[in-house]
Amino acid sequence: MKTKDGAMWKIGYKVEKYRGEISPCRTIREWEEWRKTHAPEEVIELEKNCLLNGGITELWGIFIGSSVNHFDNSNTEIGVGDSSDAAAATQTDLQASTNKAYLTMDASYPIVSSQSVIFMAVAGTSVANFAWNEWVIKQTTSGVCLNRKVASLGTKTSSYSWIITATITLA
Repeated sequence: MKTKDGAMWKIGYKVEKYRGEISPCRTIREWEEWRKTHAPEEVIELEKNCLLNGGITELWGIFIGSSVNHFDNSNTEIGVGDSSDAAAATQTDLQASTNKAYLTMDASYPIVSSQSVIFMAVAGTSVANFAWNEWVIKQTTSGVCLNRKVASLGTKTSSYSWIITATITLA
């Protein structure tokens, strides 16, 4: 009899592009209400990313209790940058040299829902106005990035606010 153990790391992400300023730090319920009356001009939804070696080690440390660097609201950011260098597990952060920004988690994020964790951050009109070609989830105390994704998400300008949401599911 053969048995097979397996786990799946699945990540999906979405960038919603809105004209004008969006004030971040809403509760999940406030976001749901807000979205009923505001439509994004564009939504990009994609999947897959590169889990980074340092991020894996950080997760195992949290899992066994040897790390206190949790990916919680006050210690997690989503970083965006303009580098299109291919993702590799050995990388430790964004690859952009100048055009990069780290966005704080919105007030109620990250959240756990079933077998998933959802991270969300808002880039208002005055933040991250450059080509978004890469993004990471970063633990701010340790500086460790969990993952890195390279994909052309467009060029953000000061006329827009963008919301980036990443959902990680383990199954």
